[in-house]
Amino acid sequence: MNTDTAICLRCWDWSETSQTVSILTRSNGIIRGIAKGSKRDKGAFSGGFDPVTRGQIVYRLKNGADLATLTEWQLEHVWWKARGSLEVNKAAIYMVDLVGRMMTSHDPHPVVFDALVESLNRMNQGHDIDWPLLRFSWTLLVDTGYRPSLEGPQGLAEVVGFSADAGSIVADTGEIDRVRVRRDTIEALKLLSEEQPMSTIEPETLNRANRLLAHYFRHIIGKESSAMRWMWGTIQS
Repeated sequence: MNTDTAICLRCWDWSETSQTVSILTRSNGIIRGIAKGSKRDKGAFSGGFDPVTRGQIVYRLKNGADLATLTEWQLEHVWWKARGSLEVNKAAIYMVDLVGRMMTSHDPHPVVFDALVESLNRMNQGHDIDWPLLRFSWTLLVDTGYRPSLEGPQGLAEVVGFSADAGSIVADTGEIDRVRVRRDTIEALKLLSEEQPMSTIEPETLNRANRLLAHYFRHIIGKESSAMRWMWGTIQS
């Protein structure tokens, strides 16, 4: 039997009283399992699972089994802004969707877990969305091995190119495999990567940086998910 702190990423009805659930645990990564009887009012599951909530999970995983057996869920925290604010809801769904697509089962990423909690907390406290979202997105890319290279030619031009194939800054030649990026967007990402203060960065620049990373995520994942479209509309190709 395993016990861990976890965030519910997604859940589906399995029967009238039970659910299948995808959760991100801090110590064991993504766990997918069946919670029998989870929707009963009285039981060991705090009334059932909901996405973008945090709690303590108890589960059992047999060798070779695809799904764990979830035996207990003690709900500890609900990020209410994700339910009451459309913009926070979009960002929260986008972040948990990225986690589910960028990480594999039973592969621990405690740094990503902590970054997700921190970003959701900041949004829940009323902070602007772009900064916590950008910080989380960068952490997810770095911790899963997809850190983009921000090193370009000496003295970056006002507009540069970004190649999702290479995951790096390239010359702005107008070729189809690259997008055009303003220099201040790259400079903002450099400050983030160096953990430097970003209080002077304009909100529009943070938003452009988020869209650039969304473009990169789409390339890595191989598709534009419904959560991406919900968050960004059409991402620049």
